[in-house]
Amino acid sequence: MKVRIQLNRGLEPFFGTRDENIRLLESGLGVSTRLTPDALEIEGPDEAAARAERIVLDYLELTEGGQKISPADVNSLLHVLTADEGASLKGLVESGRARNFGKKSVVPKTVNQRTYLDTIERLDLTFGIGPAGTGKTYLAVAMAVSALLNKQVDRIILTRPAVEAGERLGFLPGTLQEKIDPYLRPLYDALFDMLDSDRVEKALERNIIEIAPLAFMRGRTLNNAFIILDEAQNSTAEQMKMMLTRIGYNSKLVVTGDLTQIDLPLPKRCGLQDALDVLRGVEGLGFVFFDGRDVVRNRLVQRIVEAYERFGDLTGTARQMALPMTEKGEPPTPDPQM
Repeated sequence: MKVRIQLNRGLEPFFGTRDENIRLLESGLGVSTRLTPDALEIEGPDEAAARAERIVLDYLELTEGGQKISPADVNSLLHVLTADEGASLKGLVESGRARNFGKKSVVPKTVNQRTYLDTIERLDLTFGIGPAGTGKTYLAVAMAVSALLNKQVDRIILTRPAVEAGERLGFLPGTLQEKIDPYLRPLYDALFDMLDSDRVEKALERNIIEIAPLAFMRGRTLNNAFIILDEAQNSTAEQMKMMLTRIGYNSKLVVTGDLTQIDLPLPKRCGLQDALDVLRGVEGLGFVFFDGRDVVRNRLVQRIVEAYERFGDLTGTARQMALPMTEKGEPPTPDPQM
């Protein structure tokens, strides 16, 4: 089957740097393309060619309607579209606009990111586990902001362990808040990316948004709240159990972490690893595992993550981070022969 799409002056960004996006479309769907003076021709099996045509036409419709989609965004979206037959470019972009994320439109850029957002929306407890740069924290904060703006919750609570990453910071000067702020800065960064600074400051003053160390959560019951425990690999087993039992009525908890970046001093047991072992098979919660393919930072970061994963596989020190999820949002029971 061959389809022909009339060239449009707005189509150039779709091709990407050195035509990398059109090459991705070809390899992902098994089609070939040819550029003529007045059209883009797509040839391949009927279903694949029709799907490729739909992707290009969706892009044209969205951009002609005023939607800004950068070549980098096209590249990320194509990775989702070529891996998930049920996804459409228009559907992915419009789902990001349908949720109120404040001043940003958030669109999942990988299949696992899409699964992550869907799992957070569907379940009350979600674990997002994987390497740096995969959007675990950013997307969780985006969903928290969306829930607050849509009045699904009354407040957002962001917390993380105050554990130093391999260096001693000593006794910091200032108030208690000033002492703990350096540990919580990544959460502030994501928050200010979603909301205007004045709005964030007012919400912080009124405790509509609360950012605090994990130790401050003990003894509390968190109702009508969207809670995020970030850097959970640096929580102890006791802290993790304490945090998981804080969930109150009409609340969601998202736990994020990277098991390759544990800064806990030995012999303390990692709370995130402990939760994986203890909660496997528990109904009503979901695990989403990210890997190097989900890194959405500089491409060098993706190559660095993949290099560490390969090295870990060779030395036997890496934990498999790409387990598929069952229908209940749980990782499958490991094969004892593996």
